Amino acid sequence: MRFADRLQKRIEVTGSRLCVGLDPRPGEGGAAAARDFLKQVIEETANWAAAYKPNMAYFEAMGIEGIRLLEELLAGMPEEVPVILDAKRSDIGETQKYYAQGYFAGWNVDAVTLNPFLGYDSIEPFLDWKGKGIYLLAVTSNPGSADFQRQKLADGRSVFELVTALGERAKEEGRATDVGYVVGLTNAADVLEKIPDAPLLVPGLGAQGGDLASLAAAARSAPDVINVSRGILYAGDERSFAARAQDWAEKIAAAYGK
Repeated sequence: MRFADRLQKRIEVTGSRLCVGLDPRPGEGGAAAARDFLKQVIEETANWAAAYKPNMAYFEAMGIEGIRLLEELLAGMPEEVPVILDAKRSDIGETQKYYAQGYFAGWNVDAVTLNPFLGYDSIEPFLDWKGKGIYLLAVTSNPGSADFQRQKLADGRSVFELVTALGERAKEEGRATDVGYVVGLTNAADVLEKIPDAPLLVPGLGAQGGDLASLAAAARSAPDVINVSRGILYAGDERSFAARAQDWAEKIAAAYGK
């Protein structure tokens, strides 16, 4: 089964487009404390998660114990929930080959985020993995996306359209890996009409203040998922992780009219 089909099936089963971001803040107790915290998050949110998105940076910040923790969590993830590893890797093709091998074969994640700045040959090592997906950074949720991604070219296109052209090329070539895009909700309104109907990973909801209206209005058919990290892990209220996940899942469904 292709990655996009598996993700679509999960969305249909749960009625949820919620992607639960796993961003453990390094603090007292280190990886040992983070282990208990994250296992509780995963256990409580599984019914509402269309996908999980562990962010490499937070685990790397805990050193080798953080990497071991990530490996442990990946091995114990609910089998029915796709895992999108937020790594944002970018390097020459030979190096990327080993990133792909590590993530897809070693850790068996379902998808990974990539920075496409080095061009098509830098994403090619990820394109021939059956059942896997990649998300190329297209329009991120930070203000700095205006510095490069949303700049206009001489031919009238924006830089992010060069990114989506890479995904369209992979599709035309019939590559085994599904290609989607990272499109930040805070900057989505003006760009969605130029984004192909491929799977989107959408950060920016919750703490970053993104609005679902523009995404829902686009009436896309691809299995887009909307990431919430801090709004579930660190909401600062007395609710359980399950209650927070359910609340966000229902808000997203309501915006889509479902």
